Amino acid sequence: METALPTLTPGTLYLVATPIGNLEDITLRALRTLKECDVVAAEDTRHTGQLLKHYGIAKPLLSYFRFNEARRSEEILARLQRGEKVALVTDAGSPGISDPGERVVRSARAAGLRVEAVPGACALVAALTASGLPTNEFHFIGFLPHKLGQRRKQLEALKTFSGTLALYESPYRIEKLLGELAEIFPGRTVVLARELTKKFEEFLRGTPMELSAISRPRSLKGEFVVLIAGGSNPG
Repeated sequence: METALPTLTPGTLYLVATPIGNLEDITLRALRTLKECDVVAAEDTRHTGQLLKHYGIAKPLLSYFRFNEARRSEEILARLQRGEKVALVTDAGSPGISDPGERVVRSARAAGLRVEAVPGACALVAALTASGLPTNEFHFIGFLPHKLGQRRKQLEALKTFSGTLALYESPYRIEKLLGELAEIFPGRTVVLARELTKKFEEFLRGTPMELSAISRPRSLKGEFVVLIAGGSNPG
């Protein structure tokens, strides 16, 4: 016997997780939400437009990114207050995790509006669970500051943390980061997870110096999740 799926609730902000690489990594619920919502607020409308087109979904797109968060948050709240169903997506993974979304969620909650997560792919979780490092306790940093002094201060403050450290890094700064880790965490096991869920997915494991020796001649591409063994479990 078929069970009718619940319809979307008017005036709700839906945080829809999208694929982090492999287009198959999207849930049936996420696709239904994107089909039934009134508007999709996207970090990059071109990128999201391609995703929607791939799945045969046509919806109005609203640009929502770091530099227009304040203005767009007000517009999104106004739409929700009119009873619209708004799906918020980022370029990859779960909205609000080192991506736009946190501000509008906070504003929506403060206004007494409904917020609902539509969970799915997340680079942090994918990398952590496949890294071989302890998962029972971890600290997620997101992206480190760009300024050298601020980066070192944050990393130094985490030296005594007993669990696994996890952060995101771009391919343009991975060599710089490995140099910093070699000074601050020289004996720790570090895992570099790159191109997650894609054809050339790769996990590299070793000390910061060992990884630097591997990565330098190869000029590694792709976005990285960097995992550092905790102080009580250096490797």
